[in-house]
Amino acid sequence: MPQQSLIACFKKIVGPRNVLTSERATAPYRKGFREGQGPALAVVKPTTLWQQWQLLEACVNANVIVVMQAANTGLTGGSTPTQGCDRNTVIINTTQINDIHVLDKEQQIVALPGASLFSLEKALAPYGRVPHSVIGSSCIGASIVGGICNNSGGALVERGPAYTELALYAQIDEAGSLRLVNELDIELGETVEEILTNLQNKTYSQDDIKTTEKLASDRDYADWVRKTTDDTPARFNADPRRLHQASGCAGKLAVFAVRVDTFLKNEQEHTFYVGTNSTQALQKVRTSLLEKATNLPVYAEYLHRDIFELADNYGRDTVLLIKHLGTNWLPKFFNVKRQLDALCRRIPFLKQGFIDKVVYRIAKLFPSQTPKTLHQWNDKFEHQLILTVKGDEKDVTELLLNEIKTEYDLDYFLCTEADAKSAYLLRFAAAGAAVQYAAINHKKVEDIVALDIALKRNDTDWFETLPEHLNSKLVSKLYYGHFLCHVFHQDYLVRSGEDPKKIKQALLALLEIRGAEYPAEHNVGHHYHAKPALADNYRMLDPTNTLNAGIGRMSKNRNYRES
Repeated sequence: MPQQSLIACFKKIVGPRNVLTSERATAPYRKGFREGQGPALAVVKPTTLWQQWQLLEACVNANVIVVMQAANTGLTGGSTPTQGCDRNTVIINTTQINDIHVLDKEQQIVALPGASLFSLEKALAPYGRVPHSVIGSSCIGASIVGGICNNSGGALVERGPAYTELALYAQIDEAGSLRLVNELDIELGETVEEILTNLQNKTYSQDDIKTTEKLASDRDYADWVRKTTDDTPARFNADPRRLHQASGCAGKLAVFAVRVDTFLKNEQEHTFYVGTNSTQALQKVRTSLLEKATNLPVYAEYLHRDIFELADNYGRDTVLLIKHLGTNWLPKFFNVKRQLDALCRRIPFLKQGFIDKVVYRIAKLFPSQTPKTLHQWNDKFEHQLILTVKGDEKDVTELLLNEIKTEYDLDYFLCTEADAKSAYLLRFAAAGAAVQYAAINHKKVEDIVALDIALKRNDTDWFETLPEHLNSKLVSKLYYGHFLCHVFHQDYLVRSGEDPKKIKQALLALLEIRGAEYPAEHNVGHHYHAKPALADNYRMLDPTNTLNAGIGRMSKNRNYRES
C-alpha cells in the first residue's frame, strides 16, 4: 500500500487529529525516555480498542512494522522505533485508551492498554488496596500493560516482576494473519468487534468473569527471594519462569488488556535509615531479613554515597515538583520537556542540553530538599539502606539491627514521616539525575552506560570493584537498587573521548563472570542483546517480525532475515 494511502486509511479510522506525521509532531514519540530513537511514517492515536484493532489490520495489510507504545517511559528504547529496518514503522500510541475496571471484591482489575499505574493507585485508594508497583514507574506515568509486557520489577520486596496469565492480545501468525486471543477468562462475545466493544464499555457481568487457576501476579516470589543460598538471581527479564504470552512479550504481541491482582495496603509502616562503610554489614542485614523475618520488609532501597550527592543536586527539580505539585504532574512535566527538547534541537543557536540547564538552574535557586540528618549520614557512611517494614515488624527489626551492630560497623535511626518521604524522593530522583548531569556536562561526559542487573541470590560480594583501566575511563560510577532482591541500577558516566560501546561490553563481560543476569527489570529494548531463550520466545510470539522489530538487537527484517 502506498504511504499516502495508508495515512489516509489511518485518518479514516481515528480522524485527522489523531494521526501525526510531521517531524516535529512525532519527535516525542520517536525518542525514548532515556535512549533510543528512530524514524516513523506516522504516530496514530486510537481512542477505542476497536480502532486499535483496525489500525493493526491496516498496518499488517500494508506490511509495515508496528511499535505499540503507551507512556514511552521505558529506559532501554524498547517502545520507540529503530534505525535500519527493511520496512516503514508506524507507532500506535494507546494513551487515550486508559480505562480501568475494578472487578468484584477489588482483588483484581482489568487495565486497558493506556491505563497508568498512577491512575490505578487513585482507583484503588478508596478500597484500601494498591497496585503491583507504587514507587518509581508509577510516578512518571508508566502503563500497567507496559509493566506486564516488560516483566517490570519494582521496589516492593514481596511482589517480584509484574506478571499475569490473563490477557487479551492480537498476534500475527506465520502466514501474516492477525488474530485476537482472549485469555482474560471473561466472556465478551464471539466476533472481534463484539469482544473489544464489550470490554471497552464494560458490557459484562460478574457471571461472565470466570473463576480461574491462572496467575494474575507472581505469587511464588516472596518464597523465591528468601532462598539466599541459591546460585541464580531472584528476578530478571529473561527468566523463563515468567515468560508467558503477554508477560515479557516486549511488544511482540499487541496487548489490548490485562487482568492483574491488587494488594491490601499496609495499615502502618516504619522506615529505618541504615548506614555502614562495610559491604558485608549490609549483606548480613539482607540475609538476616530474608532468612529470619516472619514478614518480608516492604522496601529495602540501596543508595551509594555518590548517587546520593548527585541526586540531591541534579534530581532536585524532580523532588521539588513532587513535593509541591504532586506526582500527577510528573508525566505532564516529562512530556512537555520532551517536546521542548525536540523543538530546541531544531534551533541551531541553542546549545546541547539547553532545557536541562534551564531546569537545573531554576531548581538550584532552592536549597537542598534532603534533610540535614540524611546529609550527615551520607557524610559518615558510604553505603545506605532505606528499610521500610510493616507496623508489627518494627520491634523485631530493631532487635535484628542491634544484633548486627554488635558485629559490624553499622548504625541506623528510625525516620520521622518527613525523613522517610524525603529519603524515598531522593531515591526516586536518582534514576534521572545521571541523565541531567550528562546533558548539562556534555563536554565532560561522552555518554551514559546504564545497566540494570540481577546478582545471584548467593553472591556475597555484591559491591562492584572495577579494574583501573576501566575506572580511568569514567567520570563517575553510580550505584542504587532494590537490595534484598539483589537488583541494582548501575550508571557509568563515560569520560569524554572514550568509547561507550567498548566500555559497556567490558562491563557486561565482568557481569558474565559473576553469573549476573541483565536486564533485571527493564526489557532488553535496543540496549541489550536478547539471550537465546528470550530471542526464541520473541520469534514464537511474532514469527514475521512485524511487531517491535529489532528488539534485543535481533534482526530488523521481515521473518528475521539477516541483512
